[in-house]
Amino acid sequence: MSWPPARRSGARRPEREYEKVAAPKKGRSASAQSKPWRSLALILIAIVALTGGMFLSGHTTPRLGIDLAGGTSITLRAVPEAGQESAINKTNMDTAVDIMNRRVNGLGVSEAEVQTQGDKNIIVNIPKGTNSEEAQKQVGTTAKLYFRPVLATEVSGAAATASPSPSASSTDKATDKATSSSSPSSSTTPSATSTSQGRAVTDALKADPTPSTSASASASASASPSASSGDASAAAAKLEAQYTALDCTDAKARAKAGDGAKPTDSTVACGQNSQGQWQKYVLGPAEVDGTDVDEAKAVLNTTTGAGWTVTMKFTSGGAKKFGDITGKLAQNQPPQNQFAIVLDGEVVSDPSVSQALTGGNAEISGNFNQESAQSLSNMLSYGALPLTFKEDSVTTVTAALGGEQLKAGLIAGAIGLALVVLYLVAYYRGLALIAVASLLVSAALTYVIMALLGPAIGFALNLPAVCGAIVAIGITADSFIVYFERVRDEIREGRTLRPAVERAWPRARRTILVSDFVSFLAAAVLFIVTVGKVQGFAFTLGLTTVLDVVVVFLFTKPLLTILARSKFFSSGHSWSGLDPKRLGAKPPLRRTRRPSHTAAGPVDPKEA
Repeated sequence: MSWPPARRSGARRPEREYEKVAAPKKGRSASAQSKPWRSLALILIAIVALTGGMFLSGHTTPRLGIDLAGGTSITLRAVPEAGQESAINKTNMDTAVDIMNRRVNGLGVSEAEVQTQGDKNIIVNIPKGTNSEEAQKQVGTTAKLYFRPVLATEVSGAAATASPSPSASSTDKATDKATSSSSPSSSTTPSATSTSQGRAVTDALKADPTPSTSASASASASASPSASSGDASAAAAKLEAQYTALDCTDAKARAKAGDGAKPTDSTVACGQNSQGQWQKYVLGPAEVDGTDVDEAKAVLNTTTGAGWTVTMKFTSGGAKKFGDITGKLAQNQPPQNQFAIVLDGEVVSDPSVSQALTGGNAEISGNFNQESAQSLSNMLSYGALPLTFKEDSVTTVTAALGGEQLKAGLIAGAIGLALVVLYLVAYYRGLALIAVASLLVSAALTYVIMALLGPAIGFALNLPAVCGAIVAIGITADSFIVYFERVRDEIREGRTLRPAVERAWPRARRTILVSDFVSFLAAAVLFIVTVGKVQGFAFTLGLTTVLDVVVVFLFTKPLLTILARSKFFSSGHSWSGLDPKRLGAKPPLRRTRRPSHTAAGPVDPKEA
């Protein structure tokens, strides 16, 4: 008994088996094989768009951190109030660090370092760059924030001239958005009507039907009803003398204005109006303090055309106090319908009100731009520190040492990159061109995105961040190697290049995604649990890991698919890196044939 003839026995079955396995699944070939140009076009458009945005923004280089570009280092010492030495504790110091950190970063100055040193000191390092001077000013502004009613105000050092004042409006549900009318912010004739605190007018003012226009009238009007006439007159005379002598154009006089005044005292203060002129104020006792402000934001109001505004949300207790004071202020004439927002003895804003704001929310509108609105919102949000701090020293940090370290790091990175390229060329030959091109695309994306993130979120490149970018070279190269080795394994199994490229991709893709996910997870955890410069390393590592996935999917794989159709790679050239002989490939499956047999033994195929 003999086997059926070889031609009918399915001698070519292995070939059919091979063809069945090699062919891509239905519906996947179009996207996987025939349209790699779409992916390349997509990543090219992304690079061009990001590069164009970089040049349009004017920020063509990444921002540098304090260790590379220099900056300012401020040492603050905690000073407790009399009899409250126990207020200097770890809890309050940590709270102060958190508030200062948010205050600085709220201005867009990233990579600022705020940390405690010892039991009483806080060190603030602010890198040189956008808004660093404003950040330094706000960090040094460590007094508590107060809302005080305005009793009198005039331009300092010149005749009083009317100037527009910001207005406050309610944003509660009951009144929707009722914007109060604009009123002058400077006046030499404060009204003799009842003050915003609702205190009784003194006997002297009651007896005079035409109240005095001097600051003493305002001071007397703010005197406590329980105080004697003599005490009120003495307090008014003292306040009048301070107000008359105050010259807000003098920096030393501004710094001493209101020194020693308690929140319950009337006081004098200085501030700038919308024209940049210095004004001096007589202010009543504080009715609301900074701890009563729960949240403040700078908002672009396009609904009413008010432009940039500052919205405030008060705590439950603060909402009641703010509603009471605005209700009393609304009954007065300018400037006594205004309240001054005072920080470190300086009036940072003096909005007027025309109605009681009782909803727990308020909006300050006026001649704001984005920068001034953001600055005021930061002061309102982070103005109330649990301790008073004194500036012990302010020093400038040079970038000489950091520049030398950066140069050494870049040299080390260049040497490492050169060694990686040499290894790829020696081991993968022609495939090294794909790897190098992918590294260049990844480097271009990383650079452009870092340059854009500087003005966008305040990202600053420091030495650890540079280290993260260098480490990312190995992560990116590892992804290419995984894919190349999968393709070479398929060729070793006897498959031609084009089906080998498609069969290797699903397996390599899973491995690459798992590896990059682990790297990104480690970077995310490191970013969350650390502070300062280590965060720069974690951020850069996470960013480059994400870009690695983008480059491999949208550039490396499509490019290899296209090159697999070229004669140089598909023929297995000895310099292609895919030479079947050098890889020890098995003979193609389609060349194997099953020999015919007889009962007596094998039969020569030619005879069959």
